[in-house]
Amino acid sequence: MKTRNILASLLILASSITAMAGNTLPIKGSVIKANDPNIQYVGRISFKNPESPLFTYPGVQINARFEGTSLRLHFKPESGYFMVSIDGSEAFKVGFTSKEDSVATVAVALPRGVHEVRIMNAIESYQRRSEFRGFILDEGCHLVTPSALPERSIEFIGNSITCGYGVEDMSESDHFNDATENHYLTYAAQTARNLDATEFVVARSGIGVYRNYNGPREGNADNMTKYYEYTNFDDFSEAWDFSRYTPDVVCINLGTNDTSTNNYDSNRLLNAYRSFLRQVRGHHPKAKIVLLCGSMLQGKELELVRHHLDTVCQEARDRGDKEVYRFDFTPQNGDLKYGADWHPSLWQHQKMAGELTAYLRVLTGWF
Repeated sequence: MKTRNILASLLILASSITAMAGNTLPIKGSVIKANDPNIQYVGRISFKNPESPLFTYPGVQINARFEGTSLRLHFKPESGYFMVSIDGSEAFKVGFTSKEDSVATVAVALPRGVHEVRIMNAIESYQRRSEFRGFILDEGCHLVTPSALPERSIEFIGNSITCGYGVEDMSESDHFNDATENHYLTYAAQTARNLDATEFVVARSGIGVYRNYNGPREGNADNMTKYYEYTNFDDFSEAWDFSRYTPDVVCINLGTNDTSTNNYDSNRLLNAYRSFLRQVRGHHPKAKIVLLCGSMLQGKELELVRHHLDTVCQEARDRGDKEVYRFDFTPQNGDLKYGADWHPSLWQHQKMAGELTAYLRVLTGWF
């Protein structure tokens, strides 16, 4: 009951914050542009326009410490939904969902002094291209040096489960809506917070390692192996610079979409897993790589994916790569309800986070 109340509160607060947003620039106060050196960015972000950084993956973070008693956020209209935390308080949702929404007030009547804001992109920007344009502070106030990020870091590579598809929904008969997607509530984000680790995300609904959802038997050319090399989804104009961060752990949760409909090629899937592991290892030679089997798989597809992941993991270890590992989530069975389109519910994600957190604590020694 407590979890249900928290979820309801998030939804109510999201509506109220969205209603407060409005395209009101120019505005009184100190305008802090997005290229201010005291803004801390985390994740795959394009800075081609440094005053309007662009991103499409969930989990992208924008952090800052600021002076004053109030804070407003400035985004491009229709940038989507974000989870915001002020001074470590419970995060709440802010929406920029219409052509008029560009400024939202997220804090008022704070005690005078320095405060901290943490912002996370809650959605995968499925039909949006989110852009951050800065902060508005009290007149005469400015940003100060941000807090250091946690030294630990995890990269999550995944599909709709990792995105948080339908996690705020309570009916499996409902379909995708970015208003009910929330990466902040996923197993991935919860695990990172549990372990005090910086989180990086490359995830997209429907994506596969060789075949996207309901794709042709021979596979899709535009799968995760292609997108992984670029800064933003469906934008091949800017290759990602892998030197920008080096994760300690990489968790790969792919295969659910490859086997989503009974038109997949088992051998192609196995070879794609092998190839993608080599690709990720090439970019992150020292990371612990964990091959995950997601919670939505059932029956023969569950057994197939587990078998292929076991095979690829053992092959890597036989080649001398001892830092490749395997982990299986408990398959969902409905006892914790479902989100939209049979995706994991909030409660299922909490269970998954508990399972993965415990596993990674032992693997890494992060206690």
